[in-house]
Amino acid sequence: MQHEEDAGPGLVGERLSESGLRLDVVRAWEGRPLPADLRGHAGLLVLGGSVGCEDDGAAPWLPRVRSLVRQAVTEGTPLLGICLGGQIVAHALGGAVGTRRQGPEVGTVPLRRLPAVADDPVFGAVPDGAPAAQWHWDEVDRLPPGAVPLLAGDDCPYQAFRVGNAAWAVQFHPETGGDTVAEWATADAERLRQEGHDPAAAVASVRAAEPELRTVWGAMAESWATVVRARAGRSAS
Repeated sequence: MQHEEDAGPGLVGERLSESGLRLDVVRAWEGRPLPADLRGHAGLLVLGGSVGCEDDGAAPWLPRVRSLVRQAVTEGTPLLGICLGGQIVAHALGGAVGTRRQGPEVGTVPLRRLPAVADDPVFGAVPDGAPAAQWHWDEVDRLPPGAVPLLAGDDCPYQAFRVGNAAWAVQFHPETGGDTVAEWATADAERLRQEGHDPAAAVASVRAAEPELRTVWGAMAESWATVVRARAGRSAS
C-alpha cells in the first residue's frame, strides 16, 4: 500500500522481490479502488507518507487501509507498517498517534533492543545500536492493547512493535536510502530550518550510514519475507 509517489517500497521492496515474493503495489494516491479484502495476498505492507494517519480528508483511502490492517491481524496475515504505515497500524488497533512536541525526528539515529526482541522472528537479529533513517513529525504515543515493544530510540520510545504473532510496525524508514531522503529534505527544507534542523546534515547522516542501513534492514525485510512465505505455504495447503 503506497500513499505517495516519493514513498515507495525501496530497499524493502527490493529484498522482498529477491526473496521470491511478488509485490502487488497499490498506488493509493492515484485514486484507484483499493482491494476490498486480502484474498489472494499472503502479506500486507503499508508504506509511509506525509499525511496524518487520521487525515481521511487528504487521503480518503485511509479508512480502507485501516480495515485491511484489522483484517490482517484478525486472520494472521503477515503485516508490516512503515512510518505512517506503522502509525496506521497503531491507530487502527486501538493505540494513539500524536504530533511530536519536541519537533521532527530526521536523519539517522541508533536504536536500542528491548527484551522482547530476542526471540522475535523479524527483528530478533537486529543489532543493538543499529542505525535507522528517520523522517517523521508524528509518532505513536500509546501502543495498541497487547502490543509488544521491540526497538526504542532515545527520542522516540516505540520505534518497532509487534501485535499478535504476525503484525509488525516501525516508526523509522527501513526502505529508505540517501537519495530518497534528499528528495524529502528538498521538499521539507524550509519547514525543517524553521524548526531548527539542518536538512543537509540529515541527508548526510543517512548517506554515511547507508551501507549499514542496507545490511541491517535488508536482512529484516528478508526475515519478514520468510514469515510471508510460510503463510503462503499454509494457505496453499
